[in-house]
Amino acid sequence: MASTNTTVDVTSTQAPAAPGTEDIILEVNDLKKYFPIKGGMFNRTQGFVKAVDGVSFKLRRGHTMGLVGESGCGKSTTGRTILRLAGEKTGGQVLFNGREVYDFTAKELHDARTKMQIIFQDPYSSLSPRLPISEIVGEAVREHNLVPKDEFDDYIDKVMEECGLQPYHKMRYPHEFSGGQRQRICIARALALNPEFIVCDEPVSALDVSIQAQIINLLHDLQEERGLTYLFISHDLSVVEHISDAVGVMYLGGMVEYGFTEDIFRNPLHPYTKALFSAIPIPDPKAKQNRIVLEGSIPSPANPPKGCKFHTRCPFAKDCCKEIAPEQKELEPGHFVSCHLYDE
Repeated sequence: MASTNTTVDVTSTQAPAAPGTEDIILEVNDLKKYFPIKGGMFNRTQGFVKAVDGVSFKLRRGHTMGLVGESGCGKSTTGRTILRLAGEKTGGQVLFNGREVYDFTAKELHDARTKMQIIFQDPYSSLSPRLPISEIVGEAVREHNLVPKDEFDDYIDKVMEECGLQPYHKMRYPHEFSGGQRQRICIARALALNPEFIVCDEPVSALDVSIQAQIINLLHDLQEERGLTYLFISHDLSVVEHISDAVGVMYLGGMVEYGFTEDIFRNPLHPYTKALFSAIPIPDPKAKQNRIVLEGSIPSPANPPKGCKFHTRCPFAKDCCKEIAPEQKELEPGHFVSCHLYDE
C-alpha cells in the first residue's frame, strides 16, 4: 500500500522536457493555486494557503502520469486546477493541445469539457442519488448534443457495456450498486463524452484490493482502445508503478522529483522520495525493511518554510537548504530532481 512521508518543493518556471517531448497533450508550467485565509471583523484576507506552488510537467498523448505524495500535498488541487474546477489559478500556465486553458471563452470551455474529464475519488458522493444511471451517464451527452436523439439509448448502452455494466442497470440508482460498480458508473460518465484527457483523482483508494485490480485493468484497457491520456493521482505507490509511464512526486504544493516510472522506482534521488518508497510493504514476512522515518510534522501550506520546503524534516539538510529554494536539475535523461544535494 501507499507510504505516508515527505518531499521537497520545486518552483521551476518552465516544465521540464522530461518523459518524452513529442506529441504533448498537456503542458503545465509553474502552476500556482492559492486559497485566501479570511478573518477578523471585516473578513479581510489575512494570508493564503499555497495548495499548489510551482508545479511543472509535460504529458504525452496516450500516456499516463502518476502524481504521488502524502495527503495534503496538493495532488487533487493540481488536477482540479488543470481542469478549471477550482476557480481561477493564481499563476502559471496550463496548455491543453497547445492552448492556455484559462484563456478559453465560456463557449470554448464548454466545448473543451468534452475533451477533459475527471473521475472522482469517492464513487458514491460524486453520483446524484436522485438520478438513475441512464441520466447520470447520459446527462452531459445530451447537454453537448454528441449523438442524435434516436441513437442516444444505444450509445449509452454501448458506453456502459465498455465499462462492465449491463443495459438493464440503466434504471437503477447509485445506492443499488456496490462500490466497484459505482466507480464503473463514474468511469462511464467520463467516457461518454469521448474525452482525450482524464484526471483520475485516486479512483481506487475507496475500493477493496481485489476490486482495485479490476478498475485498474479497466482503465488500462480503455486507454489501449481509445488512446486516452491519464493524470493518475494516488497515494498508493504500487498502483502508480503498475499503471504509470511517468511519475511526479509532490511535497507541500511543489514537485520535488519527476521522471520515467522505471527510473524513479529504480533510483529515487530526492530524500523525500526515498523515504516515501521505503514505506512500500514487501510481500515477504522474513524480509527486513530499511524504513526511513522522517522526524517532525508537515509544515503548514499557509506558512511554508523558507528555502527548501523539506529542510525541516530532511536528515541531510544543509545550511543553504534553509535559505535557498533548490532548482530543478536533470541528473539523467528525463529524470529531474529539486535538491541541493545534487548541486555539484
